[in-house]
Amino acid sequence: MNPANSSSSSNNVETQPIKASIPSSGNTTNSSIPAHLEAIARNNNLGVSSLQGNDSRQAGMALKRALEKANAMTFFNVTAGRGATHGAGEVSKNLYIYQRGEYDEGMHTFSQALPLEDHELTGHLSMHAITATILFNLGQLYLRLNEEQEATDAFLQALQLLHMGSPLALPACAKKDGSAPQQISFMALYHNLGHLQYRQGHYEDAVRTYSKALEVGRATPTPSSHQLLELAATLNCLGVLCFHLPQADTEQAMALYQESLQLRYAVLGRDAQTNEIATTLNNIGRVHYMKGHHAAALEWYQRALSMRRHLLGDDHLDVAATIYNAGQTHHQRGELSEAMRLYQEFLRIAQQRLGVYHRDVATMLKCMAQIHHEQKEYGPAAELYEQALRVGKAALGTYHPEVASTLNKLGNLHYERGDMESALRVYQEGLQVERAVLDTYHPNIVVTLTNIGQIHKLRGELQAALRLYKEAVSVQRHSLGASHPNIATTLSSIALIHYQTRAYTKALDVYQEALRIRRDAFGDVHLDVASTLNSLGLVLFKMQLHDFASQSFRESLRIRRDLLGNDHREVAIILYNVATILLETGDDEEALVFYRETLRVERAALGETHSDVIATTLHLGQVHQQRGELTEALDYFEHALEIQNDQMQAEGGGEAQKQQGAVSMATTLNHIGNVHLQRGDASALVTAFADAVRCLKAAGKSEEDLAISGFNFYGLSKMHPECAPTA
Repeated sequence: MNPANSSSSSNNVETQPIKASIPSSGNTTNSSIPAHLEAIARNNNLGVSSLQGNDSRQAGMALKRALEKANAMTFFNVTAGRGATHGAGEVSKNLYIYQRGEYDEGMHTFSQALPLEDHELTGHLSMHAITATILFNLGQLYLRLNEEQEATDAFLQALQLLHMGSPLALPACAKKDGSAPQQISFMALYHNLGHLQYRQGHYEDAVRTYSKALEVGRATPTPSSHQLLELAATLNCLGVLCFHLPQADTEQAMALYQESLQLRYAVLGRDAQTNEIATTLNNIGRVHYMKGHHAAALEWYQRALSMRRHLLGDDHLDVAATIYNAGQTHHQRGELSEAMRLYQEFLRIAQQRLGVYHRDVATMLKCMAQIHHEQKEYGPAAELYEQALRVGKAALGTYHPEVASTLNKLGNLHYERGDMESALRVYQEGLQVERAVLDTYHPNIVVTLTNIGQIHKLRGELQAALRLYKEAVSVQRHSLGASHPNIATTLSSIALIHYQTRAYTKALDVYQEALRIRRDAFGDVHLDVASTLNSLGLVLFKMQLHDFASQSFRESLRIRRDLLGNDHREVAIILYNVATILLETGDDEEALVFYRETLRVERAALGETHSDVIATTLHLGQVHQQRGELTEALDYFEHALEIQNDQMQAEGGGEAQKQQGAVSMATTLNHIGNVHLQRGDASALVTAFADAVRCLKAAGKSEEDLAISGFNFYGLSKMHPECAPTA
C-alpha cells in the first residue's frame, strides 16, 4: 500500500512507519532470494550508471523496474512517483544563486546515487534498506529533473522504511578497497530532505531537518574518519541555513562553520586542501561580509580563492563565485578599480561556462554598470545597464524581479543625468514588471511609485505626483501598518505638494499626521521629528499663524542643537526661519541677532565661499538697507561681492557656471548701486551700475535686467505697508 502521509502537505519531515502486513523482514522463500536480489541490484545499478551518464529516461525505467522487483518480495509496496522517465522540469527562476546548484555552498553532500553491490556484499541488508536505496536513487533522479515534490516523496518513503528496519542507523561496512561505504543512511536522507526544503525557501524546516542529521552524527559512539567528515558537512549546511534565515543568525553560522572547519582539519591535517574546506572558507568570508567586517572577509575569500584555483583551475564556476564575493567586498570598501577587475574576471568565466545569455551574466553587467554609475560615468553605465537588461530579459523573461531591479537602476541613472523623459519611461516599465511579479504590497512598488511621483513633481505636474504618492501611502499602510515611519516620509511628500499648491490646511493636516507617526516611532528628540516641525512651521507661517510657526521652529531648533551641536548646517536653516518670523512680526533687532548667528554657523559648517553664506550675507544687507542703515548694508553687500569674485576665480567651471556667477555678481552690484543712490553718491552708483551691466552682458543678459531705485525701502514699507511686497 502507499505510505501514509507521504505527500508534503507540511514542509516538516514526517517519519510515520509504512503499514506492513507481514513481519519487517518481508522475505519470500529463502531459495528465491539471491536471484531476486541480483535482479534488483542489476536494475538499480543500471539506473545509477544511466544517471551518471545523464540519461534520465533510461535511469528512470531501470530504477522503476528495480522498485517493482523489490515490491514483489514484500508486502509494503511503495510507489515510484509519476515522473522519472520524462525530460527535466524547469528550474525556478526565483531561486537564490546558490540554491540553483551551479555554485557550491556545501549543500550537495550525499547527492550521488548509490549502487547495490552483488548479493555477497548486500546480503546483510534488509529489504527495507534495499528498497530505501532504490527510493533514494529515484529521489536523486527527481532532483536532477527539478521535480521537487516527487523527490520529497521518494526521500520520505525511504526514510520511513529505514525507521521500520533500523533502530537508528545502518551498520557501516567498509568496502573491500577500504574506502567509505556507499550505503543508504539516515544522514543521507536528512541531508537531501533538508536541501529540498532549502531550495524551496523553507529555511526553518530545513534547520530542523539538518538538526536531525546532526543528532545522528553526534550519536555515533566511536565515529570513523568518514563519519566525522559527514558531521563536518552537516555543520556547514546548518551554518548556511543560519546565514539565510529571514533574521540571519551570523554568530551561530560562524560557530557552525568554525566547528566544521576544525573537524576537517582534525581528520585531514592543517595543511589539507579540499573542495569542502575551500567552500567553508568561502562561507566564513560571507559571514564577515554580512557583519560589515570587510577586511576579514577579504582574508577568508583570498584563502578560499587560492585553494579553489589550485584544486579546480582558473575557469571553474566555484572559483568565479569567490571572485565575485571578493569583488563585491572591494566594491563596498570603495576600491572600485579592484572591484571592476574582479567583476570582469567573473564575467569572463560566467560567459564561458554558462553562456552569454545567463542570469548571472546579467547580474555582473549590472554590478559593473553600478561602478561606472557611482563614478558619474553615465555613458558607460547606461550602456552596461542596457546590456544587462537585454541579457536578463533573454534569460529570465520580461517579467522577473531582476529585470525590474535593473530597470530601477537605469531609471535612477537617467534621473541623475536630468533626462526626466527617459527616467519616467524606464520607471514606468519597471513598475509594470513589479506589479506582474511582486506581491501587490511589495516595498519595491512603493519605491517606484515615489520615483515616478518625484519626476512629475519636478516637471510641475503636481496632481499626477499627488496621485502617485497617495497610492504609495495606501500600499505602505497595507504592508507596514498605519504607524510605520516610512509612511511618514511619503506623507511628507504629499504635504509638500499641498504646500506648493497653497492648500495650506491640507498640508497642515498631513504634516501633523507625519509628526505623530514619527514621535510614536522615534520619540520627541529625533532629526526626523525636527524636520517635520520645521515643515509645519513653514505652513503655519504661510497661514499667518506666526506664534505657532515660531513655536514649531524653536522646538525644531532645540532638537537639532541637541543632536547636531551648534555649528551644523541644519541648525543654520532653522535659525534663518526663526529670524524671518521675527522680521515679519516687526522685531527687527531680534531678527538681526538670529540672521547673524545663521551667518556664523554657515561659515563654520560650510566655509566662507559657500552659496548659503553668500545668500545670508546679502539678506543681512537687505535688512539693514530696509532699516535705512546704509553703511551696514553696504558692508554686507561688498563682502558678498568679494566672496562671489573669489568664488568665480577659484571655481573656473563651464560656460553655464560662469554665466550664472556673472548674473549673481550683477545682482549684488545692483544692490550696491542702489545703496549709493540712496546715499546720493553719484560717482559710486555709476561705477556699481556700470560694473553690473558688464556682468549682465558677459552672461548674455540685457541691461534692462538692472533694477534702479532710490526709495528708502524700509521707510516705504513702514509708511505704506501695502507697498512692502513690491518694494
